[in-house]
Amino acid sequence: MEKIRKRDGRLVPFDSQKITIAIQKAILAVKERDGDLAREMSQQVVEILKERFKNAIPSVEDVQDIVEEVLIKNGHARVAKAYILYRQKRTEVREAKKLLGVEKDELKLNLNAIRVLERRYLLKDENGNIIETPSGMFRRVAKAIAAIDKRYGGDVEKSEESFYNAMASLNFLPNSPTLMNAGTDLGQLSACFVLPIEDSLKSIFETLRDMSLIHQSGGGTGFSFSRLRPRGDIVRTTKGVASGPVSFMRVFDQATEVIKQGGRRRGANMGILRVDHPDIIEFITAKEKEGFLDNFNISVGVTDVFMEAVKKDEEYELINPRTGKPVGKLRARDVFDLIVTMAWRTGDPGLVFLDEINRRHPLRKLGVIESTNPCGEVPLLPYESCNLGSVNLSKMVKDGEIDWEKLRETIRLGIHFLDNVIDANKYPIKQIEITTKNNRKIGLGVMGLAEMLAKLSIPYDSKEALKTAEKIMKFISEESRKKSLELAEERGSFPNFEKSIWKGKYKGMRNATVNSIAPTGTISIIAGTTSSIEPIFALSFMRNVMGTQLLEVNPVFEEVAKERGFYSNDLMIKISRYGTIQGIQGIPEDIKRVFVTSLDVAPEWHVKMQAAFQKYVDNAVSKTVNLPANATLEDIRKIFMMAYKMKCKGITVYRYGSKEKQVLVVGGLKKETGEGIVADSEFSGGCITGECPL
Repeated sequence: MEKIRKRDGRLVPFDSQKITIAIQKAILAVKERDGDLAREMSQQVVEILKERFKNAIPSVEDVQDIVEEVLIKNGHARVAKAYILYRQKRTEVREAKKLLGVEKDELKLNLNAIRVLERRYLLKDENGNIIETPSGMFRRVAKAIAAIDKRYGGDVEKSEESFYNAMASLNFLPNSPTLMNAGTDLGQLSACFVLPIEDSLKSIFETLRDMSLIHQSGGGTGFSFSRLRPRGDIVRTTKGVASGPVSFMRVFDQATEVIKQGGRRRGANMGILRVDHPDIIEFITAKEKEGFLDNFNISVGVTDVFMEAVKKDEEYELINPRTGKPVGKLRARDVFDLIVTMAWRTGDPGLVFLDEINRRHPLRKLGVIESTNPCGEVPLLPYESCNLGSVNLSKMVKDGEIDWEKLRETIRLGIHFLDNVIDANKYPIKQIEITTKNNRKIGLGVMGLAEMLAKLSIPYDSKEALKTAEKIMKFISEESRKKSLELAEERGSFPNFEKSIWKGKYKGMRNATVNSIAPTGTISIIAGTTSSIEPIFALSFMRNVMGTQLLEVNPVFEEVAKERGFYSNDLMIKISRYGTIQGIQGIPEDIKRVFVTSLDVAPEWHVKMQAAFQKYVDNAVSKTVNLPANATLEDIRKIFMMAYKMKCKGITVYRYGSKEKQVLVVGGLKKETGEGIVADSEFSGGCITGECPL
């Protein structure tokens, strides 16, 4: 045999080794011993091909048919079944990719990843037709970001190849605006911004204008409304009374709704109000009615004074921000209980621990941090922006062990990439460019933690998992800092280095901050891995893709199920009703222990994992404690207090079913229905409400 006909009609050289490899994979799937079996079966296939196609060229399908025939003929029915299942799955994916017009792209992306890319990321012409492939997108981004090396005498071509390979292999991905906009006329690459709001109409509406420009360019914004005078306070210029922070939040929310970020990404805002603001009760209950402030995540900015008052059951003072004077007192536990109740009912508000944030802020001399980005992982000064990227930990395992050298190389590449982004960026507002370049904050984080732990056979809710998490994040922090120091030696430190806590500790530092744990959102879908540091949300579920529901199985679980010999399509469908395997017979107990899902994990383990990462993260950690519908008020109270005691910088909870609009529906939890878990195409496993878009 010399040639074989591919599915697209191309004739390519015949390679019998590919047949051998395919059979080996089928043997592995049913955990049978190979020996020379794959090679022997492959030789028989080749002999039959030579006989049947003496004067013709076989197609790929012809070869696959004969492989099945030979396996069954030789008594290897289980291997043949595994081969047939794999062949069927590949056919389904190919056909679906054809509908999306990207079947010829060489990257091994799953179907939903391609769908998300097609909808939001790949460039389109003026008629809405896609004009690039996923690999073309990665090449565009790599070229634009690597070009910055020329300014510093670096090897642009080498950097471009390194950046491209890291993204194309899904070892590292930058935040969404960088994927969308790098190498385009828009060129806005940052995900995160914080804008100031002072107590005047002029400041409020200037900030509203700036927010609109940022949202239009694909970024998200965070605000503290704590400087605005309370409702009913005097307005001297008009002799009228103020309407209060919540009323202005509604204006910002409506503007976000109108802009919708060009249709590519939903508007994302964080609204924060200090717990000692006189309007705090109105703020806490603002999202009681679903549909109000839909484009905001909201968090109460709590202080050590307040938290200690909660512990001691004391009152605390409310301060009018206009005068700086006390205007009343509230019982701290009453306010705390209201926060807990609203979080239980609606998922909002979360908590932001302002004093902990500012204690660990490396630029304390420049001012006090009052707000974070939309998902809480980057506390920022006014007019700062931050560029994020994530290492895919699922790809950092080799032969059942963490591949530390590969992780080191990926970290160093990520820091180099993100520092270049600061210079490549086209900023929507001049003040943001000035502040960002003065501080050069970046946030390298992770995704795929849960899959890494599964590959290491470590249960998520275990002391070993926490120990591993700390070890990984400490390593990431140290290697990130080393690379930033090297870049400072080559390119110079960030201009405000002398005013930072790094002065005296290091000779220089290129970036004021280097690490953040973002929710990852759609980039974890592109990478085909679990979201951020979240547990696996479901081992098998139905995904809404292109108007139909497709079965999606966690790839690590699927591989283990095949290796251990309990995989079947019927079993995966059964699991998709519940997402979890804990109550399903026929699955080994050790597998059940390792493959725990988000709702299997007790609430305290969520907080412990967040705290383990926060210990070595100089920005913050975004994490949602996803809770079952039967979670209690006491569960949430315990979570909030744990997060404070363990020195997290913020905490968010979501009880399943507390909002009508969810991107995840767990029908199987209701025994009277036959429905299973159904997720929207862009649900990544972290934010059930779909409010983690970055």
